[in-house]
Amino acid sequence: MNGGDSTLTVPGSGAPRRSDATRGAILAAARERFATDGYERATIRAIAKDANIDPSMVMRYYGNKEGLFAAAVAVDLRLPDMSGADRRREAGRILVEHFLDMWEDNEVLTALLRVGATNRAGAERMQGVLRDQLLPVARQVCPDPEQVPARAALMASQLLGLALTRYVLRMPPTVELTRAEIVAWLAPTIQRYLTAPGP
Repeated sequence: MNGGDSTLTVPGSGAPRRSDATRGAILAAARERFATDGYERATIRAIAKDANIDPSMVMRYYGNKEGLFAAAVAVDLRLPDMSGADRRREAGRILVEHFLDMWEDNEVLTALLRVGATNRAGAERMQGVLRDQLLPVARQVCPDPEQVPARAALMASQLLGLALTRYVLRMPPTVELTRAEIVAWLAPTIQRYLTAPGP
């Protein structure tokens, strides 16, 4: 065993490496701290304290705060395939229900939204999610390829607006809406943004 925090796993034992546990503790603490304090106020020292490790270990694994943030808020929205005709007609409802499933008790998405509203690194990460994950869905549904970026952006404005008011700002009227009410209000708007004729 070396002098670091990791230990070798005996082949076939299935025992987890201590380094994996350390990384998990760091990322969990970072997500909580970024969600609570935002990017600027969150510090490596505070995150290390929350994870019960030395700050040098955070630097060892992630290099700096930007690297830690990138690892902590890696987001895969696991968006559904919309290529079938039936799914295109139901795209608004499917996407709203999917986002509600994703956002409920998801500290990674909450942290990303908090930081994205106030910090360049967070904003760039949000833009990357829009570009890499929402645009392909819009391409599957949108009748005019040239309008895909605008329609994806409009869809994001609605879904992120809901997330901001319901999960970050915790505005009572939004928090009190039931899942069925949110779907009923929002799904037709998302559907219109994606498939209605352009202005």
